[in-house]
Amino acid sequence: MVISVESVAERAGVSISTVSRALRSVPGVSSKTRKRVQEAAAELGYTASPAASRLATGRTMTVAIVVPVLAKWFFGKTIGAATQELRNTGYDVLLYELATPGQRERFFGSPRLHGRSDGVIVIALQPGKKELESLASQGQAVALLGAEGPGIGSVSVDNVGAGRDAVRHLLNLGHERVAFIGIRDEEGSNLGGVPPRQRLIGYRKALVEAGLAREGVLEQFDENSVGGGAAAMSRLLVAARAPTAAFVASDEMAFGALMVLRRAGLDVPRDFSVLGFDNHELCEVLGLTTMDHDVAGQGQDAARLLLDTMNGGQPRSLGRPARLVIRESTAPPRVLRKNSTAQPDLPATF
Repeated sequence: MVISVESVAERAGVSISTVSRALRSVPGVSSKTRKRVQEAAAELGYTASPAASRLATGRTMTVAIVVPVLAKWFFGKTIGAATQELRNTGYDVLLYELATPGQRERFFGSPRLHGRSDGVIVIALQPGKKELESLASQGQAVALLGAEGPGIGSVSVDNVGAGRDAVRHLLNLGHERVAFIGIRDEEGSNLGGVPPRQRLIGYRKALVEAGLAREGVLEQFDENSVGGGAAAMSRLLVAARAPTAAFVASDEMAFGALMVLRRAGLDVPRDFSVLGFDNHELCEVLGLTTMDHDVAGQGQDAARLLLDTMNGGQPRSLGRPARLVIRESTAPPRVLRKNSTAQPDLPATF
């Protein structure tokens, strides 16, 4: 025998729409009524139909997640954490990859989310005013990760401060020629995103504070991959005056940098220090010193902010710290070790 929602409504003494809202934990139902509906459903052995619930509430119970690229560790980690959080509250997830300017233009220029999702999480893309207006016109609540917008919930890291702290670690070890390996922005695509550019700003601030001049040759950019990091490090090693350390804007690029250094016969960290960003799982295996900014936690926070907004809450901006995790890839430069003048190391978190 199939138990209908009408039977639950009759048993609980409420309307059908109230049953749907109560069983889906949608706002607008008192705790007393919600409990009475849940007890009635349990007594009758009722299992809610997703399609019927969506029809009754006017919600799709689906959230869209938009990223610039899917095949990267950072995005996989944030998507996975956000998806788990959303599914725990009964939401399905749609994924959109905007890897080119054309894809981005088509996505924001058409009403493709209208009637398909209740909200959208935008990761590592800075939406413009018209793009945000497009989402609003489609009835979408919005949460941003790695970007900010007026009146919109967002999750971000102080990437400027994190970049500064990363370089300070290398400078305090005694390195004076510290390079930066950054993520290249393709023409107009914003693939590098806001956070990597902010890490570059932090790098430059640390140099200024240390009284060191910025050298363009020490700033190398490439695609965010092992191969891109390898190519950037190869260019640094053939500079007229090569650096002795590098701050790398992502761990994946840092892995490529380590590969080139070791193939060149250079010992890490005796001959060259490398510091990454993300705290990828392989950092522990490779002994990479890095900046940890709780990637999974950011995904969870973005999902929670979106859920809160969809349920009538006010948009909030959450800041997450980044902490230095010291492993085996950083040490004083060889000349300082020989002269025994290396400065003491900084603590892992400061």
